[in-house]
Amino acid sequence: MTTIPLTSTGAERLREELKQLKSVERPRIINAIAEARAHGDLKENAEYHAAKEEQGFVEGRIADVEGQLGSAQIIDVTKLNAGTRVVFGATVDLMEDESGVEVTYQIVGDLEADISKSRISISSPIARALIGKEEGDIALVNAPGGDKEYEILRVQYI
Repeated sequence: MTTIPLTSTGAERLREELKQLKSVERPRIINAIAEARAHGDLKENAEYHAAKEEQGFVEGRIADVEGQLGSAQIIDVTKLNAGTRVVFGATVDLMEDESGVEVTYQIVGDLEADISKSRISISSPIARALIGKEEGDIALVNAPGGDKEYEILRVQYI
């Protein structure tokens, strides 16, 4: 089984989702199924079929999250001592050389990547270009829209 890198924050989010699914969603659906069964004929009972379908989705998600947590290599970013070098979990301040626009990204595992929250996947072109570089270095990113150069302004482990 392949291990998947995951920050401790990402692992905690998955554990919270799992807790929600098991302690809130699963009992709610079980009650909905029991209530729908009480209405009689199950063949033509739309509420019953909808609840069973929802149960399938929830049970599938529970299995998925448990599998992800089981195969995760959880890394506590705050305990990394990489100095100014970019490694998994780093929060990196960058400046695009051509436009001068500054951006900040945290390099995370594929499961927790969310560009709207400035978390980029370790397998993304930007992250691959940054890994191993240090503050002050220039990273050349082979992006779909063409090559871009980014200067690494600051590296943090927060």
